[in-house]
Amino acid sequence: MNRLITLGERFCIRKNIKKNTVLRLFTYAGEKPELQRHLDRSVTFEPEVRQVVLEILKNIEDRGDEALDEYTERFQGYRPGEITVSKDMIEDAYRGADKDFIAVLDEAYANITAFHEHESEKSFFCEGENRVILGQRVTPLERVMLYVPGGKAAYPSSLLMNVVPAQVAGVKEIFLTTPCDSDGRVSPHILAAAHVAGVDTIYKFGGAQAVGAFAFGTERVPKVDKITGPGNKYVALAKKEVFGHVSIDSIAGPSEVVVIADDSADPEFIVLDLFAQSEHDLDASSVLITDSVELAEAVRKLADDMVTAMERADIIRQALHANGAIVLTKDIREACEVSNMIAPEHLELHVRDSWEILPDLKHAGAIFMGSYSCESVGDYFAGPNHTLPTNGTARFFSPLSVRDFVKHTSIISYSKEQLALSGDKIAQFADRENLQAHAEAVRARLRKLQ
Repeated sequence: MNRLITLGERFCIRKNIKKNTVLRLFTYAGEKPELQRHLDRSVTFEPEVRQVVLEILKNIEDRGDEALDEYTERFQGYRPGEITVSKDMIEDAYRGADKDFIAVLDEAYANITAFHEHESEKSFFCEGENRVILGQRVTPLERVMLYVPGGKAAYPSSLLMNVVPAQVAGVKEIFLTTPCDSDGRVSPHILAAAHVAGVDTIYKFGGAQAVGAFAFGTERVPKVDKITGPGNKYVALAKKEVFGHVSIDSIAGPSEVVVIADDSADPEFIVLDLFAQSEHDLDASSVLITDSVELAEAVRKLADDMVTAMERADIIRQALHANGAIVLTKDIREACEVSNMIAPEHLELHVRDSWEILPDLKHAGAIFMGSYSCESVGDYFAGPNHTLPTNGTARFFSPLSVRDFVKHTSIISYSKEQLALSGDKIAQFADRENLQAHAEAVRARLRKLQ
């Protein structure tokens, strides 16, 4: 049982942390408004970014391939001749990859596929009285574009996480696009992962221009039904702007993790899990929520000691200072309340019995149960999708899934007998909405049945 934190202890810890550490400390009961401001994750785009994106999209829509080639040369240094990766290059990347890495990709692909097969939906039909048949038909989208980052960092894991649910859903035409370098080369890790997943149509351009090309279609780029996958703020905003021309998965924001921990937790595990999130970029958010003063202090000190050994130490330090926090609560139940307020993308539970508090956790993209279920397990290997809602949108959005790549069509089959029984009620309903033709469409049929 953790003892209550006195006001004197809170003051001393806060004074120490503010002076020496990258992680700020908050006490939830007394500093809720300040904590909410510090952890605000609302999505905003600078006006100048939106202006650039709108200009790119307009040019792509109006000028097609000509504009696409110009932007690819400007932003990637590559003047497209061929805009797709040849099958030979994909095969060469696969054959040249480290065999151990290929084995890992194979097993991860199998795990991800096995999980997503459980998400598959079936069409259904139910028959009522008088030969009435109602139902819902589930059909896959026909064409999708999956965006895979390939600029400063290449993520074959994102390729697998986007490809698999589309494949399981039954999408027939799956197109990948990823930025190439100035020589027209795409990351061999991405190509190897594509080979493992059985995808052989890979376009080698990125950015807002890629989103526009697949949303509107050009002579060389097919118009698709849906665009999914992460990207920078230009990609995210472009997806937002083309929504309606195509469907999208979500507007992805910076990555985030919340760790709920009690005094049984291992401080080193927590520190490294916070670092793992913060090393993504300066906007990443990493938060520890605990009811243990001792654990908070141990994590604070260990983070300061360990950060200098990280290859991305500067990014981690700045991200933790700007967006990280240690939040002290009176108990673990209150810790759950704080987590629900944040609605994190990733939520780790480093507590004695993670299953006991699971019912109290209402909003999270993915929940990692226990100290040995670290986020890295879900990012790469376990099977559930790592494309998760960010910026607090876990309150109303879900992880990428097979459901994102299918659509539902209602089926209604009414018999003469049933319309004779229900038609007058339906017409009266239409009358109340002053929609004469709706009512008369029913009454005309009723007259035929008399």
